[in-house]
Amino acid sequence: MRRKINRINNLLIEFFGIPRRSKKRPDPLDMLIGTILSQNTNDKNSYKAYRNLKDKFGNWNELAELTPSKIEKIIKVAGLGKQKSKAIKNVLNGIKKKHNKISLDHLKNFSNQEVIDELTKYDGVGVKTASCVLLFSMNRNVCPVDTHVHRTLNRIGLVKTNSPDKTFSEIFGKIPERIAHTFHTNLIRLGRDICKSAKPVCSVCPLQKICKYDDKNFDYLPDRKKNDFMLLDNIG
Repeated sequence: MRRKINRINNLLIEFFGIPRRSKKRPDPLDMLIGTILSQNTNDKNSYKAYRNLKDKFGNWNELAELTPSKIEKIIKVAGLGKQKSKAIKNVLNGIKKKHNKISLDHLKNFSNQEVIDELTKYDGVGVKTASCVLLFSMNRNVCPVDTHVHRTLNRIGLVKTNSPDKTFSEIFGKIPERIAHTFHTNLIRLGRDICKSAKPVCSVCPLQKICKYDDKNFDYLPDRKKNDFMLLDNIG
């Protein structure tokens, strides 16, 4: 699998380039909250909601004092306000109860699996959210799997799974060193711009020759829109 991942990664780099990434890594708790806000919405709205929280509160201790309904009003632009406000409140209170402070600094000495096990104990935090903390904040060589990554890797034929979490399990620990961020980001770009769910633009796909997808679409769509803004690379 490592050899196949390297080949996919190299082909994506030839097409998309190497994604830009800030040298400064965000705090794990910032990343956790930002990723919760990103669930089932677009990156720009998620970022607005995240900035609303960061600009209004000096630290997460202040946010933890609010009721879920008050948090909901602040993050409503991200959608699913009730669900996300409850998850954020539960996470902050849960961390404080367990560690007597609202911080995830203790995770730095944990293994990748230990971080996932620790974070997914909190309601509202799934494997994808935990893996985003690992990659974007802790700089671990882990590839989070969202719907785009799940869809593209299955179509390409790298895995044969029926859920993002199962795709993650298949590739966990098998990503060649130092490529996880580039691999993850370019797969998302591929899924957004080319390997779309309903009508993929296979005629311009850099992986066309190695892709195993049966229902390829070779009708070129010149009006396809690029979306290069990546929320989790802008958390901080």
